Amino acid sequence: MNWVLLIIAGLFEVGFASCLGKAQKSQGNIALLWYSGFVVCLVISMLLLIKATQTLPIGTAYAVWTGIGAVGTVLMGVFVFNEPINFWRLFFLSTLIFSIVGLKFVSN
Repeated sequence: MNWVLLIIAGLFEVGFASCLGKAQKSQGNIALLWYSGFVVCLVISMLLLIKATQTLPIGTAYAVWTGIGAVGTVLMGVFVFNEPINFWRLFFLSTLIFSIVGLKFVSN
């Protein structure tokens, strides 16, 4: 169950990074709403990470959490913020994904 919480925490990390990106491109009250979303996603992500680390090793949990956040944020950048994608970005994104999966398999 804590692996599921960790994955959800990683998705909320993608959420807070994406809200931050949208807030930077917004003005006025709309920017404040995006910053509010940033804070909400940040708090939920941290609380879920804390819960997951009660039974998972901290090093593994933190690496998986940041990895999910990094992969998800890169994908959001490509599909939402129109960032460029090329062979090397895909290559290193793939190695990150394989590393996250590998950590899951070698951890209790």
